[in-house]
Amino acid sequence: MSDEAIEQEPLKPQFAEEWEKNPMRKPKLTALIINASVGESGPRYEKAKEILRQITNREPVERVAKESVRGFGIRKGEPIAAVVTIRGEEAGVMLKRFLYAYDYIVKAESFDQQGNFAFGIREHVDIEGAPFDPVLGTIGFNVVVKLERPGYRLKYRQRKRKKVSKKHLLTPTEAMEYVRTEFGVTIE
Repeated sequence: MSDEAIEQEPLKPQFAEEWEKNPMRKPKLTALIINASVGESGPRYEKAKEILRQITNREPVERVAKESVRGFGIRKGEPIAAVVTIRGEEAGVMLKRFLYAYDYIVKAESFDQQGNFAFGIREHVDIEGAPFDPVLGTIGFNVVVKLERPGYRLKYRQRKRKKVSKKHLLTPTEAMEYVRTEFGVTIE
């Protein structure tokens, strides 16, 4: 896609009519995954975990190193990252807070082929309403936004699991329009 075509798209919604006719085609925000990868355990990791706890009001889950990297001083099994997953209505509210740090602008390259997108926050103090504690300092983290249509449960359920047909998969163009209309995001 050219930059000119992307700038002109917000003027006319392409899929709004289709979504009104068939609500099973309208995308929805499924999950918001926030990952603070520090790369080492110890005080820096604990501070990052505490900052994530303050921002999301949830307990972060630790992620451990899969292998040892002698050059970086990382041992296998050592906690080096903290992750929080938010679902439901709270995910939409939290996403708006994170997009505020970017002035509601997301690059088109951030979207993958399944319609999900990701962006990074350089400093957590850029987030609307984020607390700042001089003792903890600041951290940056990645935000992954998972979008899908109703009916994707077929793919994940335990009993009678099935594939989702290619016609029902979310495209990047549809995801961009959904984010544009639901969250007021500008796609560059």
